[in-house]
Amino acid sequence: MNRALNFNAGPAALPEWALKEAQNELLNFRNTGMSVMELSHRSKDYEAVHNEAQSLLRSLLSISDEYEILFLQGGASLQFSMIPMNLLQEGQTAYYTLTGSWAEKALQEAVKVGKAEIAVSSKENNYKNIPVLDATSIPSDAAYVHITSNNTIYGTQWKQFPTGLNVPLIADMSSDILCKPLNMEQFDMIYAGAQKNLGPSGVTVVIMKKELLERSSDSLPTMLNYNTHAKNNSLYNTPPTFGIYLLSLVLRWVTDQGGLEAIEKKNELKASLLYNEIDNSNGFYNGHAELDSRSTMNVTFTLNSEEATKSFLAQAKEAGFVGLNGHRSVGGCRASIYNAVPYENVERLAQFMSDFRKNY
Repeated sequence: MNRALNFNAGPAALPEWALKEAQNELLNFRNTGMSVMELSHRSKDYEAVHNEAQSLLRSLLSISDEYEILFLQGGASLQFSMIPMNLLQEGQTAYYTLTGSWAEKALQEAVKVGKAEIAVSSKENNYKNIPVLDATSIPSDAAYVHITSNNTIYGTQWKQFPTGLNVPLIADMSSDILCKPLNMEQFDMIYAGAQKNLGPSGVTVVIMKKELLERSSDSLPTMLNYNTHAKNNSLYNTPPTFGIYLLSLVLRWVTDQGGLEAIEKKNELKASLLYNEIDNSNGFYNGHAELDSRSTMNVTFTLNSEEATKSFLAQAKEAGFVGLNGHRSVGGCRASIYNAVPYENVERLAQFMSDFRKNY
């Protein structure tokens, strides 16, 4: 079977090695005579998988013991509510940086819980850039500052994270976690839906400083309280066991690739293939994001006419490319080139773009 040239924004491509490893163990996981999906989440066999995923993640991101690692459900979207419910206390204000649709949704949920304001925004520029956040504009008694590190729809990404803040910094890293080395000490909390760079949909990774857990009130619904999951090693209720198993395989694959330094180099090479094609097309292709805000995960671009766009997407589909349609907010095209998208596939897309431009 020929694997698809998968450029979906999420759920997205998974490492072929991880898929084959899961296939090999699907019916008989480590001589248990059962699939991982059939194991009790209270069993030692599953507990080993669970703990391995935490350990690998801790190693890859150099996460200290000051942080709790949680495996939750509900996607990043549930975190939009859980964060203010747990961390936005009465009399405080949370500040949100608006850099795209998901940042907007996070803010919309926060204002339902408490007081939340916009710290900085690039909405007036159709989210083409990452705005500069002035740390001095954030009051020292603020609950937290929230950013979205990568914006899948608009193809922008934070290159330098905010510094000089005297309040907790929280980041939604759903679409670029593990794409490059990260200084965890800059953040008090990061969270990510797994379905782009970590594994399949259904798992949400939350990494948070343990001291933040003190803010969670006992009056919160049990399942929406971070303490519930921290005290029970994310095993208070049945977790998405197969998803966490696949997450552990993806983390092993990243480790075997040489870690995040090696992954970053590969991602930069992949992105440069497409951005070079866009920049050298004499206006035939136009990137949505401004140069200093370009994402290495999601390359967004338009063609010089609607007719050309339709023809490009139709021919790309015939050629075996999947997931290149741009989001309706931006239009045009989008190539999501997460960690697991092979360099060779990106190379083929760049060549297709070149050939299409010359022949159109």
